[in-house]
Amino acid sequence: MYEVCVAYLTAHRHGRRCVLLGHKQRGVGDGKVVAPGGKLEPGESARTAVIREVAEETGLTLAPDTLTEVGTVAYTFPTKPEWSQRSHVFTGEVGTTDPVDSSELHTWWCPVADIPFHRMWQDAAQWVPAVLVGARGFTLAYSFGSDLSTLTGDVETLHHD
Repeated sequence: MYEVCVAYLTAHRHGRRCVLLGHKQRGVGDGKVVAPGGKLEPGESARTAVIREVAEETGLTLAPDTLTEVGTVAYTFPTKPEWSQRSHVFTGEVGTTDPVDSSELHTWWCPVADIPFHRMWQDAAQWVPAVLVGARGFTLAYSFGSDLSTLTGDVETLHHD
């Protein structure tokens, strides 16, 4: 199981609270809507990785103190174990800088009330809303079926500090 990171970055746009999302262009999750993030490099901390990944995928430069690590989510893919991963989840409020698209993500500021969960990984609807209203200190685990998209087994309930 490898280590990844993801950042749910929020900002106020046109009088609405929005979260930065993107259409994944390649790799695991190609075609899905995701938040920016990616794999940790050897010896890299999750915080350093998420700052690097956000810059690579969106062009946004984040200061380390603008991010809060809020929890972890483990993903198991029994029929494709090389996809199994543990994700460090971060949140942060960003200014008015607009992201730029990359070969990894086509980004946009999505109103929080309009998040397209039907186009995201199936687990996202279970925990992302709680993260966006302040959930902290959680550890979740999900397992996906042979179609690599459908959750199997018991769905975790988000408990937070």
